[in-house]
Amino acid sequence: MTAKREQTLIIKQLMSSYERIGGINHLDGTNLPSKESVRRILNRIKELIFPGYFENVYLDTHNLGVVTGQKVVEVMDRLLEEIEKSILWESKTIAKKTSLKSIGKKAAEITLSFAKEIPSLREILKDDVAAIYTGDPAANSEPDIIFSYPGFQAITVYRIAHFLFKKGVPLIPRMMTEMVHSDTGIDIHPGAKIGHRFCIDHGTGVVIGETAIIGNNVKLYQGVTIGALSIPDRDSKGKRHPTLKDNVTIYARTTILGGKTVIGENTVIGGNAWIIKSIPENTTLYVANAQKHIYKEGK
Repeated sequence: MTAKREQTLIIKQLMSSYERIGGINHLDGTNLPSKESVRRILNRIKELIFPGYFENVYLDTHNLGVVTGQKVVEVMDRLLEEIEKSILWESKTIAKKTSLKSIGKKAAEITLSFAKEIPSLREILKDDVAAIYTGDPAANSEPDIIFSYPGFQAITVYRIAHFLFKKGVPLIPRMMTEMVHSDTGIDIHPGAKIGHRFCIDHGTGVVIGETAIIGNNVKLYQGVTIGALSIPDRDSKGKRHPTLKDNVTIYARTTILGGKTVIGENTVIGGNAWIIKSIPENTTLYVANAQKHIYKEGK
């Protein structure tokens, strides 16, 4: 068989695959959000939250207003476009009868509400920076944290994505948190509920699940998992991930699992623990001898 005929056969096989399996973006008007555009939106939002830290433009009192205005317009225009795509995709995927006009209106409302939220995000993230600085003697300054700490980068993107997740935006919140997951090794689901003054120290390998609830003044070290026990059915509803109350500290490589697991206030858990039951408040727990901490149901 000649190369030309082989190519023709390959093309036919691919077209058959497309028809049988689907999985095509940008076909017949159902366009998924652009990863490149979502990453650009994230970068511009971070520039609005921390002016002068991430952009190449020199800022002074004379141009700050103009530069800020340009970025707000860009963020809103791009975010509106990507949210419209995600809502349209969802409406077609789950066979909702939603008009283009109503999709545009919903996307515009979400975009505007997010833009109005940016000053509040600045306040919350300022508290997160302060918590990390207070809890980490290795931090030389707050700019050091904003510029370089992977834990803070992950927290920043999580707080942006969480707002959009609460508004019911499909696809984009998870795209955002997975982008920073790839950059930092820290995996926070945008659906998790995390309080103020949150600190992730070092951070590599931290995992926080969708239904986790984390209070104020909580500190996690590297390798901590706030996860779910294995479920028999992916459609299982309800809370699958633990709750951490205020002022909890979890040291490296500890795994805490299960929707009914609650870690009480002011509790400290040492490293390398595996926990599937609630811990009362004001407790210090650590593994002194792993062989003496084997848990069996009913005992």
